[in-house]
Formats: sequence, structure tokens, C-alpha cells
Amino acid sequence: MDKNQDLIKRREVIKLGGGKERIEKQHAAGKYTARERIGVLLDAGSFMEIDDHVKHRSTYFGLDKKYFPADGVVTGLGKINGRDVAVFSQDFTVQGGSLGEMHAKKIAKLQDIAVKLGIPIIGINDSGGARIQEGVDSLYGYGEIFYRNVLASGVIPQITVIAGPCAGGAVYSPAITDFVIMVDKTSKMFITGPEVIKAVTGEEVTQESLGGARVHNSKSGVAHFMAKDEKDAASIVKTLLSYIPSNNMEEPPLSDPINVKPDEFLNTIVPDDPHKPYDMVDVIKRVIDPNTFLEVHSKFARSMITGFAKINGQPVGIVANQPKVLAGVLDIDSSDKAARFIRFLDAFNLPIITFTDTPGFLPGTAQEYGGIIRHGAKLLYAYSEASVPKITIITKKAYGGAYIAMGSRHLGADLVLAWPSAEIAVMGSEGAANIIFRKEIKASENPEKTRLEKIKEYSEMFSNPYVAASRGYVDTVILPSETREYLVRALDMFSSKAENKPTKKHGNIPL
Repeated sequence: MDKNQDLIKRREVIKLGGGKERIEKQHAAGKYTARERIGVLLDAGSFMEIDDHVKHRSTYFGLDKKYFPADGVVTGLGKINGRDVAVFSQDFTVQGGSLGEMHAKKIAKLQDIAVKLGIPIIGINDSGGARIQEGVDSLYGYGEIFYRNVLASGVIPQITVIAGPCAGGAVYSPAITDFVIMVDKTSKMFITGPEVIKAVTGEEVTQESLGGARVHNSKSGVAHFMAKDEKDAASIVKTLLSYIPSNNMEEPPLSDPINVKPDEFLNTIVPDDPHKPYDMVDVIKRVIDPNTFLEVHSKFARSMITGFAKINGQPVGIVANQPKVLAGVLDIDSSDKAARFIRFLDAFNLPIITFTDTPGFLPGTAQEYGGIIRHGAKLLYAYSEASVPKITIITKKAYGGAYIAMGSRHLGADLVLAWPSAEIAVMGSEGAANIIFRKEIKASENPEKTRLEKIKEYSEMFSNPYVAASRGYVDTVILPSETREYLVRALDMFSSKAENKPTKKHGNIPL
């Protein structure tokens, strides 16, 4: 046979993956093939596949007589909106996308290339897990990938799409990456399957209730985004990349500046009634460039908002309390959610914009026993560690330790702005008055009247931003409608920020 024709034939076999029958099963399950996924994700004609002729080396259990095209994973380089990226896509039609020695080596090689080139890496997971016929070589493979995930962390963006099953040890690579996108109804992530759980605990669970996209987006917090389908997952990846640089040595990609008029509605958005909530997302969207808010972890720990946005074309990260959910309280999950996002922003040179409205940390034995002290400390640590520009806007409540934790001046904020509605105090007026004036209230002929008078007295003293401003803890008090103007100017001024911090190998964040 002509050698050129031999190569063409080999390519045809490789591109067919597990064969037409298995491809049809993949489609029937509502899933694309590995190569179809890459085609949807990358710019047309930009994909350059590598290691397509790689073969496994195992001879156990008759594997020496079996051929797995591309060894069950497609790897290569391409472009997304003109930007270079590395991508791998596991092929479920080939041995269930199982990971063996050479499968893992392909991924590890791509990780090394991505770091060397300083480009994002996107992994598309659809695998039954370790190739058990290869034994310890499969475990070796996972370890090599995990190690490189850690080396690449904070150097290049790492994004994972879970497009099918991802079970056992395989889940830890996505967990180390920066963002996890799960496809609703078709993706699953779990350490141990329903059968094992039933055998050990007697508990009856389904794969969906155990590790489906909705569970990991709303309960565990493992996933950051839930896609409607695989096309939507690819769209999320593309949008996400539009906010972040290709590596930690670059600045985020800028868009053209736009002129947005001050929004007078902001001047009345905070209700006078302290018990009446408002939606902080409305505040955010009225301050940033129109249609640029990409919320991260939108279904998890909803008393905290995290997301990307653009202000005058400048990508920024947003961290905000959500007074509409549990009054914007800080708890274990919301602290973890914000802390990890802040560390990503700091690693990739995105300014941190914080909107504060929180009554404090959530009380209760469940939180105390769950380690709210340790988890809350992560938030304090993340803000203090961050060296990118940090700008904080206090819109309403900023009480106690939660005031400090939410990007305060005391944790290194570069600019702290407050709205006239801001209340900065150890606690709310009612609780404070009940404690400070308890003897006077108890001795009064009309305790309830005295109590209300003392609440008003304390409120007039502290339910405003001016005491904090008089100490320099707040840089200035602004009209809410002026917020965007101040942010635009501050982002420009602080773009040259440089900090010299103590030399050390790394800190010891309270994990």
C-alpha cells in the first residue's frame, strides 16, 4: 500500500473513534463525540491535533490484541476567538473514555505545553474512570495529571467541562482547576457510585441525586456553571475567557471604553426599612458596562455574589453580599466561595470590586461545629493576600467582623467608598442598644419607650458612614448614582499599583 494512503486510512480509523455504532449511542444519549465537542468550542479550522497515533502499551487481560484509537482522548492546540488555547477531550466511544498510562501521558504532555506557551487549557471530561485492566499505571496517570494541575494553578487558566461521567479519582483534576462547567442531565461527578454507597451505608441514591449538575452547582459547590447543553457549555467557556488573560504575566483583555450615564435609580434602591431587602445584582448591573455581568457560582451560597464584569472596558471581579438571601449573611459556604474567587482574581491580575451589605456571620451550632471560624478566616486571608487593586463600596449594613472581612480598609483595600445609607458598627442598633443600655431600660418606668429611644440614639450615632469616614476608614461618602464614575476613575488611577510584601515560600491559608 502507498505510504500516503496508509496514513490517510489510519487517520480515518482514528477519527472514527469507537466506531459508528458507539457514536450513534453517544448521540442517542444526547452527547457529542470528543471531536465534535472540540469543533463546537474552537474557531473553525484552528485545531491542530497532536498524539493522535499514541497507543497503549499494556499486555494484561488481552489488551495487547486491542487497539484504542487515540487511546480514548483527543488532544491538541487551537484558537478561541483568535486566542491560543490547549484542549483535550475524552472519547467515551473508545473503551468508555477510560484513563490508562498513555491516555494520561497525552493529557500531561498537553498540560506541559500549555504552561510553556502560557495559554489556557480546557479539559472536556467524559470517562468511566481508570482503565482497571492497566492497574497501577492508571493511578500513576491520574497522579501525573493532578501534579501538573497544581503546577499550572495561578499560572494559566484551567477550565473543565464535565460532559458525561467523571467518577472516582478522576474528579480531583477538575476540582483543582479554576472553573468547572457541568452539562445538565448528562454530566455526573462522584467519588463512589450509588452501588458502593448502598453497600456501605444502606442509603439509596441515584447518580443524578448523588452527583448531577444541579447538585454540584447548588449544594456541594464543586461546579461553577450549569450549562443547558454542550453548545451552551462551549459558549460559557468562550465568555469566561473574554474576561481573563492567557497567563499570570498578562493583563486581562480590554474592550473599548463606553460612556454610561449615571443611574439616578441607585439613589433610591436601598429601602429605608432595614428589614426590607433589595437585590444587589440590580446594583451591580447599574454600575458596570451593560450586559457584561457573568455570575460565577450563581446557585451556590447565594448570600454571596461572585462574578466577572467590565467597567469602561476593564475586566474586573465582583464580590458582593446579597441582602435578598439571608440578609447577605456570611457563612461557611459563602466564605469559601468568595475566598477562592478572590484568589483567582489576584492570581490573574483582575481588580476586585466589593459591594458590602452584611449583618455579620451566621450564628448557630451548625456553623460553629462546621468550622465557621476556620472558613471565615479564609475570606480574611484572601483579601489580605491580594495585591491587585481593591475597591470597596459599602451600601448598607457593615457590622462586626463581617465588616472587616468584606474587603475593608483594614485588610488592604485601596479605596473604600460608602453610600449615605451605610451603617458601619459592631452590630445593629437594636441589639447594641439592648446591651449597652440594658440597666437603664430595665430601671425605666416605661422600658419599651426607653428601649426605642436608646435604639434611636445609637442609630443616630452609628447608622451612618460619617464616623468611619472621620477616622479615615472610609475614604469618602458618595451618592449612589456616582458609583460608576468613582470606579472608572479609581481603576485608572490604581492600574499602576505595586506592593512589596514579605518574601516567603507561601503563606498557610487556614484550609
